[in-house]
Amino acid sequence: MAAPETQPPRAELKAAVELYLALHRAPELSGAEHSTAALLTDRLTALGLTVHPGLAGTPSFLAELRNGPGPTVLLRTELDALPVTEATGLPYASAVPGVMHACGHDLHAAAATGAAARLAATRADWQGRLLLLGQSAEETLTGARALADDGLYERFGRPDAVLAQHAAPLPAGTLAHATGGPLMAGSRTLEAVLHGRGGHAATPHLAADPLLMAASAVVRLHTLTARETAPAEGAVLTVGTLHAGTRANVIPDRATLSLGLRAFTEAALDRLQEAVRRVLAAESEAAAAPGPPELTVTARSPVLTPDPDLTAALRAVHAEHLGAGRVLAAVPSPATEDLTHLTRLADGTRIPLAYWMLGTTPAATWRAATAEGRPVPANHASDFAPDLRQALPAGITALTAAARHLFADGPHAVGAFPPSPEAAP
Repeated sequence: MAAPETQPPRAELKAAVELYLALHRAPELSGAEHSTAALLTDRLTALGLTVHPGLAGTPSFLAELRNGPGPTVLLRTELDALPVTEATGLPYASAVPGVMHACGHDLHAAAATGAAARLAATRADWQGRLLLLGQSAEETLTGARALADDGLYERFGRPDAVLAQHAAPLPAGTLAHATGGPLMAGSRTLEAVLHGRGGHAATPHLAADPLLMAASAVVRLHTLTARETAPAEGAVLTVGTLHAGTRANVIPDRATLSLGLRAFTEAALDRLQEAVRRVLAAESEAAAAPGPPELTVTARSPVLTPDPDLTAALRAVHAEHLGAGRVLAAVPSPATEDLTHLTRLADGTRIPLAYWMLGTTPAATWRAATAEGRPVPANHASDFAPDLRQALPAGITALTAAARHLFADGPHAVGAFPPSPEAAP
């Protein structure tokens, strides 16, 4: 049983559930989360936090609660949803066609706001400065970098620690911490343009078909991880979109592809990016294209590695408040996250980061999937449906207990990483 200062009482939990339901029904895509931000900032203002909206010219905001001398602890939540059509059949399903909170950002926001409510209600028991960052455009991996480039910490000061959690297809109500090393991969998002020579479908010999180049390239690109990368390296390449042509009887003059690269080292990402360039250039040359391909990096995120000392301390805190059986070991994931832009700074220093996974899969779903040997509904799927009754209280308690530990133990609980030459974004 969690201690009373971290477990949300019934009234606070009810408010968090209502907030979650409102967020889930009205999802907004990356960069357009204006109503989402307004809903959260209204709630945080009512709790007594001072809100700084519209950071970096986006819907991102920072809410602040000053409560005497002590450490500054930042809780981060994302705001954006995905272009996914919901197929959960839930009574509170998305009311926005083609848009869904399929990655749990609504859960993160409700949990972070619930933790702020718990800390605000018990401010006589801790000292320090609480910050709650609502970040726009995490799904496009551009939001955190925009905040860093806009001088977030120059305006509001550097926190002593950053706390965040992420929904995961684990048993609902459990947490999973890294056991050392990376928790999430680094990534690069690439946009490629293949140039052809358009023409009539009846005279293909007079054209250079970029759609055929792209189709061949897609097959070849996936061999870069299947045949040119050691399996233990854990690298992933995905071609997410391919666009070309307008009609069946017209050969287009260009094809565009979007690709995602994921790996656990910058060296591996560099190698994959160069290999992508090589494959696209070779396909263009083989098809006698009129010009070389274009390749642009549109987003990137560094590898996410939680502070091992802080992680060990908070794993013990979470075991105390939730029970040791609900605190698991996390396997490094090729999923990616842009929060590291706000913890690995351009001057070579690092802000200690604690980041854990929050289980969301209902017990019945987990048991059935395990018995039948099939995967459970996961993030980004149209049937992703967190077990709210288990996951939300656990998420609130996890953030509240972690923050209270840092406020109680002071700055020595969150000793900074040494400067690192690779820390610059």
